[in-house]
Amino acid sequence: MSAGVTSLALLASACGGGGGTSAAPKEFKYLSVTENTTTRTALTKLSEGSCKAENDALPLKVETVPQASLDQKLQLLAGQDALPAQFAAGNAPALTKQLAESGKVADLDLELQRLGVFDELEPAAVSTIKALYGGKLQTLPYEYNIEGIFYNKKIFKEKGIEVPGTWDDLLAASDKLNTKGVQPFAASGQQGWPITRLISGYLYRSLGPDALDKVNAGLAQLTEREYVKAAEEIAALGKKGYFGKGVGSIDYDTAMNQFLTGKSAMFYMGSWALANISDPKQNKVGAENVGFMPFPAVTGGAGSADQYPSNVGLAITLGSKNFDKKTGAWVSCIAKNYGSTALKDHGSISGFKVNTPVKDANEVTTTVRKTISSSQQNVLWFEAFFSTKATTASQTNAAGLVTGSVSPKQFMETVQSALSSK
Repeated sequence: MSAGVTSLALLASACGGGGGTSAAPKEFKYLSVTENTTTRTALTKLSEGSCKAENDALPLKVETVPQASLDQKLQLLAGQDALPAQFAAGNAPALTKQLAESGKVADLDLELQRLGVFDELEPAAVSTIKALYGGKLQTLPYEYNIEGIFYNKKIFKEKGIEVPGTWDDLLAASDKLNTKGVQPFAASGQQGWPITRLISGYLYRSLGPDALDKVNAGLAQLTEREYVKAAEEIAALGKKGYFGKGVGSIDYDTAMNQFLTGKSAMFYMGSWALANISDPKQNKVGAENVGFMPFPAVTGGAGSADQYPSNVGLAITLGSKNFDKKTGAWVSCIAKNYGSTALKDHGSISGFKVNTPVKDANEVTTTVRKTISSSQQNVLWFEAFFSTKATTASQTNAAGLVTGSVSPKQFMETVQSALSSK
């Protein structure tokens, strides 16, 4: 998911934010990341439809930066007191917390209540956001995701593979696929996090849903034997060739393409991938051939397969300086309409309520939506509570873990060292 930023009092707005002297914004500027097309496309659609009046009053303007450059860009803009009205939050919650402590992030609990649209957010999404941001609503849930393993039902059937219920079953299935010439997993070593989330998946199943809470609280360290075991299990997948060749240099889009063109049988990913799965131009295997399963149980482990990692994607927050009456009007319109637009046009599940009935694009979307609504306990992901430094250490060393250049012990020591130096 930093450099320090100077303090700035929360500027007033006609929506109830207090008094200020800066000029009112002339645009509803949104800083996004290049890799995320769904949110900006949906906002553009709203600007031309349901939110046209708001857009006429304050035109939407989208700017993008590569995700790898996002934190640096936000720090630069914060230092210049030039954060836009709306921006992709940092790659780790730690950066957004810093910006909020400096008064540069709008108090969304307060603003949404004043606008009368707080109830347009799904309670589960609010709960996840507050778990990430110290009990505060500091971002909007343009995405609400659970994570698990998408799998190619056609390949599973052709190769005689049942959906794995345990980690041992998953290893056996992967070995069978590999033996039959099918790459078991697609993953992006270049981004790193698709690999580290496998580590946390194993930790949650083996040690229980509080495995990383204990690390965050200083009650456990990643260098302890049972934590290193999780890194060993994921490293072994790479050693056996289950990620295919060149995983260290494969980016997110390439990994997605491998799965959607049938070159791999499984893809651990969040439900944001439904937008890609629902797009026939991208999905050459057909949405009807994609299934979804939880990270499997670890035999004898303290966790359960019905505890799903959840997140709000690359979260979006709003700057305090630009939160005036016109910005508030935009936010109100988004809260009332984004959930339906994202689901209808992109097959994407958000943390906003769906106010207009929308038929799911396919069976796998229905499966995920039912899973979300029935999930009783959610967990977070590997770097959720990490500092920016530790997040970088984790994600940049993940490729080495599965290609063999970094041992599991070295990986966990590197990340723990970065955590301890925060």
